[in-house]
Amino acid sequence: MKPLLLTITLLTAGFSGGAFACADILKVSQQKLNSTESIDFCQAFEGKTLLVVNTASQCGFTPQYKQLEALYQKYKQQGLVVVGFPSNDFNQDRGGEDKTAKVCYLDYGVTFPMVARTSIKGKNANPVFSEIAKQSGVSPRWNFYKFLIDKDGEVVATFPSSVSPTSGTLTDVIEQHL
Repeated sequence: MKPLLLTITLLTAGFSGGAFACADILKVSQQKLNSTESIDFCQAFEGKTLLVVNTASQCGFTPQYKQLEALYQKYKQQGLVVVGFPSNDFNQDRGGEDKTAKVCYLDYGVTFPMVARTSIKGKNANPVFSEIAKQSGVSPRWNFYKFLIDKDGEVVATFPSSVSPTSGTLTDVIEQHL
């Protein structure tokens, strides 16, 4: 009986954490914006609720950075992480990463994680956005599309650019998944 119990205990321990528990959408490492450092998504975000946003520094929706930061500050202690993915797929994130970083960090005071500029749609889409499209059937149609990913790594809601990050439409759904 003792060997069987030990085997079951070891098997259970092996499957309760690490790579086995990490959702597909988190099985990536992304370079941080304007940095040589990377973020291991499994390590950093496992068990958290994510709001993934494709961003641009020269778009009419760029002021949403301020609202995204307010949202992050309001809910981060409850497990929400906003993650920004700058992209020039809609030709509104021109200039180098240093310019994008200036807009995010200096102009809007962003403290939530921002990854290096990437493609967010089509055959060259970032793996996170490929998985979002696979799960939800939705790809961003413009900058500042928002995708809510629950603690299990499932896309549970999508919001177009026109939905304000601090609107009840979005915050009500976030609160249901914290």
